[in-house]
Amino acid sequence: MDNIRNFCIIAHIDHGKSTLADRLLEKTNTIPEREFQDQVLDNMDLERERGITIKSHAIQMEYIYEEKKYYLNLIDTPGHVDFSYEVSRSIAACEGALLVIDATQGIQAQTISNLYMAIDHNLEIIPVLNKMDMSNAMPEEVKDQIVDLVGCSRDAIIEASGRTGMGVDRILEEIILRIPPPAGDPDASLQALIFDSIFNPFRGIIAYFKIVNGTIKKGDKVMFVSTGHEYNAEEIGVLKLRQDPRNMIRAGDVGYIISGIKNAAEVRVGDTITHVENPCDKAISGFEEVKPMVFAGLYPVDADQYEDLRSSIEKLQLNDASLSFIPESSAALGFGFRCGFLGLLHMEIIQERLDREFNMDVITTVPNVSFKVITTKGEEIDVHNPSGLPAVNYIDRIEEPYIIAQVITKSDYTGTIMKLCIDKRGTMKNQIYLTKDRVELTFEMPLSEIVFDFYDKLKSISKGYASFDYYYAGYKEADLVRLDILLNGEMVDALSTLIYRGHAYDFGRKMCVKLKELIPRQQFDIAIQAAIGAKIIARETVKAVRKDVTAKCYGGDITRKRKLLEKQKKGKKRMRQIGNVEVPQQAFLAVLKID
Repeated sequence: MDNIRNFCIIAHIDHGKSTLADRLLEKTNTIPEREFQDQVLDNMDLERERGITIKSHAIQMEYIYEEKKYYLNLIDTPGHVDFSYEVSRSIAACEGALLVIDATQGIQAQTISNLYMAIDHNLEIIPVLNKMDMSNAMPEEVKDQIVDLVGCSRDAIIEASGRTGMGVDRILEEIILRIPPPAGDPDASLQALIFDSIFNPFRGIIAYFKIVNGTIKKGDKVMFVSTGHEYNAEEIGVLKLRQDPRNMIRAGDVGYIISGIKNAAEVRVGDTITHVENPCDKAISGFEEVKPMVFAGLYPVDADQYEDLRSSIEKLQLNDASLSFIPESSAALGFGFRCGFLGLLHMEIIQERLDREFNMDVITTVPNVSFKVITTKGEEIDVHNPSGLPAVNYIDRIEEPYIIAQVITKSDYTGTIMKLCIDKRGTMKNQIYLTKDRVELTFEMPLSEIVFDFYDKLKSISKGYASFDYYYAGYKEADLVRLDILLNGEMVDALSTLIYRGHAYDFGRKMCVKLKELIPRQQFDIAIQAAIGAKIIARETVKAVRKDVTAKCYGGDITRKRKLLEKQKKGKKRMRQIGNVEVPQQAFLAVLKID
């Protein structure tokens, strides 16, 4: 075990984690030259298209240092705030972390939150100053920031470049010298922590684990502690670029197990694997339960695909434990699922993955957050969906979730960012100057205000410099109303939203205008109305497609024209009674794009 090192790479988004991982894999000859490509660990099409890491990726490298062979287990992690749960799971499987900081941008919000997460798990931190080959690098300034944040000496900071390979040798040496080997007993009873899993259509569910104590051999009878199910370890191995089968894996190692499990509910991230004959005393304390921040309904376009959608979401949940879902039904859309996501990007990625990996065509409802309703009887109800709100006369008060948001920015943009946060009902809590031109702003804000476009607006007003991180702070009372959209007097429940009273009129007006553009014209007038309870606050009308019935009258008495127009009017009225309005898919997504 003295020759094993488990470490992960943590950083803010776009600070060069995956590129640095490429250089480490090249240096240790883990990947044959002909199979090499940039960001080799980002193996999902979506990751390569968008240039972001979505999943943590584990891989084992071998490195010879002072004539001794070391096994280095690397986990590359995402940087975006929506995938922070991936980072927490990777950190739980490691003893050390490379903290990568961009020499051109300095420390940013996600750098700090990931660092605190690593310190909570007592990881050994190795600070790496990346992108040193860039002409606009500011090594001295950024080193000052790192020394203030981590409390290390300036000499401990490794200068490196993921693009040129500078400093990679020193990084590998420091990993071996500074990160402790895993502490575990190979002779104790088996205790292995599942930190990820994937679904393979031919082999079933493949679970990735880290062995804390004990040894596992091929063919052993193993048990998953939380479910109590027993399996045969048909194949075990370590994770190279592909799975590399082994006959035995010892404590401290990271590997995979295939045991022909077909049911997704039987494998849980954070569960413990142990032997059936000599089980461990207690399960490893896994990770905290993930708290979804944003909820949206996912409905199949074709109602017959409901069961297919369920199995697709279950398989996706194996690979992304931060996704949660429960069945629900809607009057407009039929049967579907209410899904919990960590943020809007997470929601977008899940929707895209359902389409690409499982060929599922889904309709997504307006995303919202979870509210607490206290009734006049003193009962507390969790409301994930505006249609689940009790009648107004039964509601004593509504509470909504608040977050503490930390924004790190250049001091030039402080004023505009403060205005943005205050417009979003934020309260300023703190302002700290990290250096003479970098400031950290702390706000308390309602989560519902940042769900839609907060992140995009923040990036545009700060020219991309501001970085943003948040954590959950609890519930507070709020003046919220349910805004309904009516089409010809019929409520479309999928377009209902719970919204702050002060923003309701403005939002309702914009919704009606947007829907007027998107709903195709029919043979009759369509009234689009926004309503709070019985009170209509905005209206637009999609005019009917009309035939000119008076075209054949070439003169003569006005009563002839009037008679034809009256006849047409009666027909339109009858048509309106039996006609129904199809709401196109773009209308549900358009709400997100309302500026």
